[in-house]
Amino acid sequence: MIRVFSPKLTYKDKISVLRALLKNEISGSSNEVKNFESLLTKNFDRKYAVALANGSVALDVAFQTLDLKKGDEVILPSFTIISCLSAVTRTGATPIFCDVDKFSWNMRLEDVEKVVTKKTRAVLMVHTYGLSADAEEIQKFCNDKNLILIEDASEAHGQMINNKKCGSFGDISTLSFYANKHVTTGEGGALLTNNYEISKQARQMINLDFNNQERFKHNNFYWNYRLSGLQAALGISQLKGIDKTIKMKIIQGNRYLDLLKKYNVNVQVPLKENKYSKNHFWVFGVVLNNKNIRDLVITKLEENGIETRPFFWPLHLQPPIIKNIKQTKEIKNTETIAKNGLYLPLGSQVNSSNQKKIVLTLKRIIENEL
Repeated sequence: MIRVFSPKLTYKDKISVLRALLKNEISGSSNEVKNFESLLTKNFDRKYAVALANGSVALDVAFQTLDLKKGDEVILPSFTIISCLSAVTRTGATPIFCDVDKFSWNMRLEDVEKVVTKKTRAVLMVHTYGLSADAEEIQKFCNDKNLILIEDASEAHGQMINNKKCGSFGDISTLSFYANKHVTTGEGGALLTNNYEISKQARQMINLDFNNQERFKHNNFYWNYRLSGLQAALGISQLKGIDKTIKMKIIQGNRYLDLLKKYNVNVQVPLKENKYSKNHFWVFGVVLNNKNIRDLVITKLEENGIETRPFFWPLHLQPPIIKNIKQTKEIKNTETIAKNGLYLPLGSQVNSSNQKKIVLTLKRIIENEL
C-alpha cells in the first residue's frame, strides 16, 4: 500500500528527542518547551508563542480569549477542518460560512464581504492545502471594519505572502504540528500573537490557571493543554529542517502536475501559485471533472494499493450544525470541490515511480467509469 502520508523523522530528529530524555526535559514546563516557543516566534515573526497540545486546542484557546457573546457572528470558510467550526460554536457565537475560490480552494476577500453583517465580530482566515487565503486584503478589511482576525496557518508552515510569513497575520495565529504537517511533533500546536495580554491569558488557560503567588488556588476552571518536552524537542529539530521538507514537497507536486498533463488525466489540478503565494503542496489535491464518482475512485485506488483521502466536507453541511444554522448565501464552490475532490499520496514515502503508477492508475479508473 502506498500510504497517503507517512511522517519523515530524520536522524537529527531522533537525537534531539534522545537528548531531551537524557536531560530529563520531558514535562510541559521544561526548557525544551521554552526553547521551542522561542524558535517559533523567530520562524513566524511573532512576539509571543504558546505551545500546546494540538491545533484544535490552539483554535479553541484563541477564541476563548476573545470574549465573544451570544449573537456575535464569526465568518469562516465552509471548506476547512471541523475544529474551526467547533472552536467558534464553543464560544456561543454564531458561525457564518463563506465560500472559497474554486481554483485555489481558499477564501477571498469577496467571499468575506458577501456575508459580513453588523453583528460580525471576527473573521477566521484559513490557509488550505498549500496555498494562502487573501491574507493582506482580508487583514486590511478587518482593520478597517474593526473586526478581530484569527489566522489558522496550520497548513501553511513556511508559506510567504509578499515577503510576510503566514502565521504573522491578524490578532492571533494558530498552528498544528500533527504528523502530516511540514513541522510535526506527533500531536501539538501553538498560538502566536503580538499581544502580551492575549499570550498571558492563553498560557493561564492551558495550564490549569496556576499562579506563582498561590499555586493551588485557582480563579478559573481551566484545563491542561500543555505540550511535553519530548514533543518540543522534536519540534525544534523539525523547524530547522522545514526548508528541506518544503523543497521536497514542491518537487513532488510539480512532478504530479507534469504527469497528469502528460497522460491527459481528466481532473482539475491544484494551482502552482496564486497572486499571493506559491504552492507548497502540503497535500496534492485533484478535483474529478466527472461528477459523483469520487468515492468509487477512492475505493478503486485502494484496491490497487493506493491510499487517498477525500477533501474536507463542507462545514455548513455538518450534521451537528445543519439543523441549527440557516445559511442564506450559496456556497457552490465548496460543495463542488468537497463532493468531487481527493488528495494523492505525497511525502518521503513516495518516489517518482510511485507517482507515475498513481497517475496511470487514476487515469485508468476514471476512464473505466465514463
